Amino acid sequence: MNRLRSVTGDFRRVLLATLFFGAAAGVIASTLNNYLSDVHGFDAGERGWLELPRELPGFVIMFVVAALLLRLRESRMAALAMVFTGLGMLGLGYLAPGTALVVVFVVVWSLGDHIIFAVEGPLGLKLAKAGGEGRRLGQLGGARNLGTIVGVGAVWLLARLAGDRYDLFYLVGGVCAALAGWFYFRLGIGHGEPPSRKLVYRREYHLFYAISALFGIRKQVFLVFGTWVLVSLHGVPVATIALLYFVAAALGVVLRPLLGDVIDWLGERRVLAADELLLLAVCLVYAFAGDLLPEPWDLRLLYGAYVLDSVLFALRVARTTYLKKIAVDPADITPTISLGITIDHLVAMSLPVLSGWIWERYGHQWVFMLAGAIALGGFFVCLRIRVPAGPAPAVAAVPAPQPGGGPA
Repeated sequence: MNRLRSVTGDFRRVLLATLFFGAAAGVIASTLNNYLSDVHGFDAGERGWLELPRELPGFVIMFVVAALLLRLRESRMAALAMVFTGLGMLGLGYLAPGTALVVVFVVVWSLGDHIIFAVEGPLGLKLAKAGGEGRRLGQLGGARNLGTIVGVGAVWLLARLAGDRYDLFYLVGGVCAALAGWFYFRLGIGHGEPPSRKLVYRREYHLFYAISALFGIRKQVFLVFGTWVLVSLHGVPVATIALLYFVAAALGVVLRPLLGDVIDWLGERRVLAADELLLLAVCLVYAFAGDLLPEPWDLRLLYGAYVLDSVLFALRVARTTYLKKIAVDPADITPTISLGITIDHLVAMSLPVLSGWIWERYGHQWVFMLAGAIALGGFFVCLRIRVPAGPAPAVAAVPAPQPGGGPA
């Protein structure tokens, strides 16, 4: 707490906003599947179909962000995102008696979630010193993981005291989102900067777009099929999955700032290339652990792969620091990140259909062999990364849009 007091101004507010947003995210992540099953009786098929509207905001986010950039700077967009996040959670807890409204409020919550994905990187860059971008984004990632632990802990405590009261869970999540929005709203960075572009596509950013697509593949392998190996093939219970999630989040509090330093030290080319090789190793573990090791060692190795892959998600900030270093115009950063998220989700929304068919037709090993082959290809893509020599331009130069050129 003393160290937090020593941090001044906008960085302290961003840390607190990120922590409270992490807490809201922890509440929804640890309760949504149980809520859908217990309260609304969703089966596996209905839960799978819900992913389509849930991911839809990520697919259209470049258009949403482009519209908002005409009037709001990133800090106000982050505050608006927390409004959507809080309304979505409160709607699930109190205003969703049937499936139709569940879908509506899941989309509202997801919209806030995806707007934050587009603006949190540029906000962190504005508060970073040249050459220290990775460290700053890593610190924010650590704060988010700490918030996630707080949110999951709050759910666990309320469940012990009051039972599975989803209205209370989502009230806590809504309050956390409101607090995050308040701290984002109070940010002063970006005043007086010119408006950003509506949409940006440049040939100079082609590697950033390719890396975004690779991340979409990685995300689905981990979130859908990695967990499905544990649950469907090894019968791992919900409590154990939650414990793995908690362990990964706890490690992230410490390791995310350190991994940010690694990005600054080694550079995006080496870090992202190494990440693809580690993903290849994770895919091979998921594919062949059961064939190579006896029980229970195969499951222990799978647990390790699950936690490792979760922690390595921190390296996604290298995409943002890389874009900042190659940006032709600092005003390109936020709209280009939003386009990257759309590319990411284009892959993320289509890959599960193909991979599910391969799983059912040929077995789970072929899903992870395909993902491993893509990771190997991604390794060679990342080796093509080059950044300009010399110090990066001052982060404060990264523009945020203002209505009429003035503060939002």
